[in-house]
Amino acid sequence: MPDDRDVILEQVRARCGGLPEVTERPSHGSPAWFVRGKRAFAYCWIDGHHDEGPPHLWLAAPPGMQEELIEADPDVFFRPPYVGHRGWIGVWLALDSDWEQLADLCEEAYRTIAPVALIRALDARP
Repeated sequence: MPDDRDVILEQVRARCGGLPEVTERPSHGSPAWFVRGKRAFAYCWIDGHHDEGPPHLWLAAPPGMQEELIEADPDVFFRPPYVGHRGWIGVWLALDSDWEQLADLCEEAYRTIAPVALIRALDARP
């Protein structure tokens, strides 16, 4: 029987892995998702950053989104270390996370990093 962290990671994988030309590989000891194998748009710290704390996700974000989300719900969103100064957002994860909202955030992170041709491919999907 999978534990909660396995279920959470599978939920994140389902939202990040289905985007055009995305690959997953470990980076900095964490599962990460890359556009065309080059630029990361998401890191999942399933055991917490440096193996401390609850599961969380770091996502690329367009300008202004980090501040907006943290202000709206500081219990869910935070400014992550190392990438927060570039506008990335942190999201605390749990089994009862809003997975539809997370899917939208993962897509927005992808759009922030992906080249125009891949965004067009994403928009052309049914």
